[in-house]
Amino acid sequence: MPGNTFGKGGCPEEHPRRVLLDDVFYLVRGGVAWAQLPRGFPPYQAVYGVVRRWVRAGAWRGTHDALRDRTRVAAGRDPTSTAAGIDSQTVRGADTVPRAARAMTRARRPRGRERHIAVDILGLLPGAEVTGAGIQDRDRAHRLLAAWQACSSTISLVWADSGYTGRLVTWAHKVLSLTVEIVKRTDTTAGFRVPPRRWVVERTFGRIVKHRRCVRDYETLPDHHEAMIHIAMIMTTSRQLTHTPTR
Repeated sequence: MPGNTFGKGGCPEEHPRRVLLDDVFYLVRGGVAWAQLPRGFPPYQAVYGVVRRWVRAGAWRGTHDALRDRTRVAAGRDPTSTAAGIDSQTVRGADTVPRAARAMTRARRPRGRERHIAVDILGLLPGAEVTGAGIQDRDRAHRLLAAWQACSSTISLVWADSGYTGRLVTWAHKVLSLTVEIVKRTDTTAGFRVPPRRWVVERTFGRIVKHRRCVRDYETLPDHHEAMIHIAMIMTTSRQLTHTPTR
């Protein structure tokens, strides 16, 4: 990926895109600050500029979706899925996040943002939204499910926890023709028991937070935090396709 070093029109790119991409992967995996990229890398302003431009162009989401479809095909499944699970996760916001965006949840959790994701049966990521933590799960799921179905009309079944109980189930059935199945915990069973279907979403959250940039929210804009989630899953799906173990 040499980049546009010989193209016509405008200034040629000073740094190869492959090098810039490796820098972005290093930052997301290691969780370092932009100004703390190691010596020998391109200037952090150039790396940040690539991330910002690709966020605006939708390149991170497009690259992730292409890799996700290839991963499903490699696993012997259709590129598009027919069922999914949805859930949310509160992530603490750093001082680089605007104070107005670091809302307090009703459960009095730490101030930060909320990650809402939808995953297929393999734990891959068809959709992700980042909002303030004060928004309830079922309210944000409206936009997540609508955007997801716009990209993939094959979805017919969605699994969710009890936090999505209520008008979301009726709205999804009438407007999107989706069946939202609420998976509840079984309080009658002694000891710990993993709820069916919901463990797939929790596993995806675990894969995301293995990348230290996603442990906390350092991004000023929510779109940039969504990009960090997609970059983390790009690295995950790339390893799955090449069968490369994590060092």
